Amino acid sequence: MNAGLPPVTWLYVPGDRPERFAKAAASGADVVIVDLEDAVASARKDEARANAVAYLRERPAGGPAVHVRVNDLAGDRGRADLEAVGDLADAVRLPKVEDPAVLDGLPDGRAYALLESAAGLVRAEAIAAHPAVAGIALGEQDLAAELSITAEAALDHLRLRAVLAAAAAGLPPVPMSVYPDVRDEAGLDASCRAGRALGLFGRTAIHPRQIPVIRRAFRPGEQETARALEVVAAAERAEREGIGAVALPDGRFVDAPVVARARRTLALARHLAP
Repeated sequence: MNAGLPPVTWLYVPGDRPERFAKAAASGADVVIVDLEDAVASARKDEARANAVAYLRERPAGGPAVHVRVNDLAGDRGRADLEAVGDLADAVRLPKVEDPAVLDGLPDGRAYALLESAAGLVRAEAIAAHPAVAGIALGEQDLAAELSITAEAALDHLRLRAVLAAAAAGLPPVPMSVYPDVRDEAGLDASCRAGRALGLFGRTAIHPRQIPVIRRAFRPGEQETARALEVVAAAERAEREGIGAVALPDGRFVDAPVVARARRTLALARHLAP
C-alpha cells in the first residue's frame, strides 16, 4: 500500500484454515485479517489461535499487513487471544467494543475497534478518540439484527455516525463492512460506490474474488482524476509564482483542503491503476 493512503481492501481468512493464509497474502489485499472470532467454531478456536501465532512468526517479509480479529475481550478467550497475538500482529481487531474502558492498557495505535451494537455506536466518539485505536469499523449485520433495521437509509445513518466519529478523532476513513454474496459482483460494486459517496473508504472482503471489484469501485474515475490534476497544477503554479490564492482556469478559487484532497485522489488513482 502506498504511504499516506489508508488500505482499500481487507481480506478475512478463517484462523482454522491455515492452508489459506498464504493465498490470502497473495490475493492483492492491502490487509489480511486472520479471524479467530465469527469464522471459527467454538471447538476449533484454540487451534485457530495456534495457527495464527505460527503464521505470524513465520510469515515472509514484504507481504501485506496482517491483522488478527480476536474474540470478545469480555471473555477469557478474547484476552488469551490478545496475549498470544498482540505483539506479533500488525494490529488487532476487537469485536463488540461498547466502552472505551475496555481499550485501557492496550498499546497506542494498534487496535481497530468494531462497533457492532447500539451501545458501541452511541459511544463511537469516545471509542474513536481512545489512544489505542487506529481505526473503527461497523459490524453492520449485528447492528441490523439488534435494531431490526431493514431500510438502507437507516443503515446509512449509522454509517455516517461512524464516519463523523472517525473524522473527529483524526482516524483514517471507515472501511465498509463485508458484502456477504460473493457471487454478486454487480451488487458489490454498486454497494461500494454508494458507501464511497457517504465518506466510507475501502472494504473488508470474505473472498479473494471480491478484491478486484472493490479496487475498481474505489478507483477515481476519469473526470475525478482530471479535476484533481487541474487543481494540483493550479496549486503548483500558484506556489511557483508566490501567489497565495489558487485559481483554476475557469476563474474558480480553491483552498488548501481541496488541494490536499486532489493530491490524495491522484495518489489513489496511481495506486489502483489497472
